Amino acid sequence: MTGIALLGAGIFAREEHLPAIEASPTLTLKAVYSRSQQSAEALAAASKDPSSVAVYFDKPAVEGKTLDDLLQRDDIAAVDIALPILHQPGVVEKALKAGKHVLSEKPVAGDVESAQKLIAWYEGALGGGKPLWGVAENWRYMESIRYAAQRVREIGGELVTFRLVKNGSVRSDNKYFNTEWRKTPQYQGGFLLDGGVHFVAGLRFLLAAAGQDIKQVAGFTALLDEKLIPVDTIHAVALTRDGKPGTIGISFGTEFKSDTEVEIVTTNGVVSWNPTEVKTVARKGDRSDERVEEKKEFPYSSGVTEEVAAFAKAIEAGKIEAIQTPAEALNDLEILQRLLESGAGGATVKSIGV
Repeated sequence: MTGIALLGAGIFAREEHLPAIEASPTLTLKAVYSRSQQSAEALAAASKDPSSVAVYFDKPAVEGKTLDDLLQRDDIAAVDIALPILHQPGVVEKALKAGKHVLSEKPVAGDVESAQKLIAWYEGALGGGKPLWGVAENWRYMESIRYAAQRVREIGGELVTFRLVKNGSVRSDNKYFNTEWRKTPQYQGGFLLDGGVHFVAGLRFLLAAAGQDIKQVAGFTALLDEKLIPVDTIHAVALTRDGKPGTIGISFGTEFKSDTEVEIVTTNGVVSWNPTEVKTVARKGDRSDERVEEKKEFPYSSGVTEEVAAFAKAIEAGKIEAIQTPAEALNDLEILQRLLESGAGGATVKSIGV
């Protein structure tokens, strides 16, 4: 069994990761950490056996209870980190320096430059035998999106176009909104960075099944709900590396419309995905004038249990799965950042990976 600690900004930060860790046959929850004693104790209290979970915090100052004290424990081999976006990279680095395997929450950092510096340090500074570092993007582990990717590969053909649509709203009583670091974000994009990176990851996962990724974006941003500063909406066009066009629309400020969908269109058919349903329209055999339609429904699942299980397997195997690497998370972040930059510049064209 691998001893693991959960480092979070209170109980809400990882309310799904706590049972996911405890359900793992190869992980044992030994400790939790949060910046305040109150939130750390609340997180521990939500575990199956609070008496077996040690609590660590920075405020108030108590000898032997700091994050540094936790990271010195030899019986903890890994940490699962879910701290505010701008605080997380420093803790990731500290944990890796302490020799702990790390699963850190998305986004990989608050901006591309910070992410690149952290990844470059990880790849160059620790040398051989360094601990593993994965970035938690649970959308790539949803059963429904994996099935959709499978259908894209089975249908085949060349990509024609694609579409990402996400509409919804964030109420004033939303538990995630009611964290001070989200109410007054000191990072780009607000909820568009914190939540929007999920949707970009989902789009990229399905585009990869068609052998494509995004090369350029251009779009407009807006603030539709004044509390969701600095912006809450993006509408954009995008081009793949082969020059195939598609559209991206993400909004957290649309009160009377709520939907999530990614659509991949190829020369052989179309796959439409949402978290609980995958629709496929494709050619029937070799006859281009006949179509086969399929709809498959799924119970909602966030993919969190699966991503934690993948991290546990990676520790056993000594290698992080490709879709959980910091480099993959950096690609998600870069597309989101370029969309924000394009919107700030009045739909200027932004290139990815240059």
